[in-house]
Amino acid sequence: MGIETAVRHGSAETRRKILARLRSVAGHVRGVERMVEDDAYCVDVMRQVLAVQRALDRVNAMVLEDHLEHCASTAIRSADPKERERTIAELLEVFEMSSKL
Repeated sequence: MGIETAVRHGSAETRRKILARLRSVAGHVRGVERMVEDDAYCVDVMRQVLAVQRALDRVNAMVLEDHLEHCASTAIRSADPKERERTIAELLEVFEMSSKL
């Protein structure tokens, strides 16, 4: 039995930044939860939810940028046409999903 190496996607630095942002978003969500528990004014809750959504949009943009720079660019440069087609289809699917939100 050989030692298996875990496959890493994207850059370690970007992954670190994304994790930091996600932890921040999680804290913000807990804050919104407390606002609802404390019967905060509805518009204030909505503003905070919108802030969380913007923060998650930024995380998504970071993941996409990292994916394009590392994973997708490697696959698109691949000699395997099926790998290129799979990667392009995958990206189109993500953009289609985001346009439906």
